[in-house]
Amino acid sequence: MRKTFGFLLFSMVLSIQISAQTFTLEQLKGFNQLTMDEFKKEMKQLKFRFYDRTEGLGFVLTEYDSSDYTSKIGKFEYTEEKSQDSIEFTFKDKKNYNEYLKLMLAAGYKETEKGRIITKEPYVDYHRNNEHIRLILPKTGESSPYTIIVFK
Repeated sequence: MRKTFGFLLFSMVLSIQISAQTFTLEQLKGFNQLTMDEFKKEMKQLKFRFYDRTEGLGFVLTEYDSSDYTSKIGKFEYTEEKSQDSIEFTFKDKKNYNEYLKLMLAAGYKETEKGRIITKEPYVDYHRNNEHIRLILPKTGESSPYTIIVFK
């Protein structure tokens, strides 16, 4: 009986997390460790839909949309500079952004740099040991999207 109740509770929490289409920092870091084929299988299992594949000079980006279209996740793979491989998770809710920031600071990440990306959105870089995470805010005057990039 206890095992059944525990399993049901776990299933409910898992379904809430999946329906909200959010990931933990550990999950995002884990996606970086997957090959592109493994990442594609994982996204399919999580019911994310293929969105786009972009091939640039020295990199491939594969993106997936959440089933409710409230978030998008992409995996960058670089052919030469593997340390630039990253996971990019984009979402619309500032509440999620604040939660990620709170978790990062509690985990010991320190703010190291602020700036603007090429498309003019402001970003803040955070580091902990050799780990690097970038939070990107919406453009001035806009309410979304928010992006978290977890570098390999």
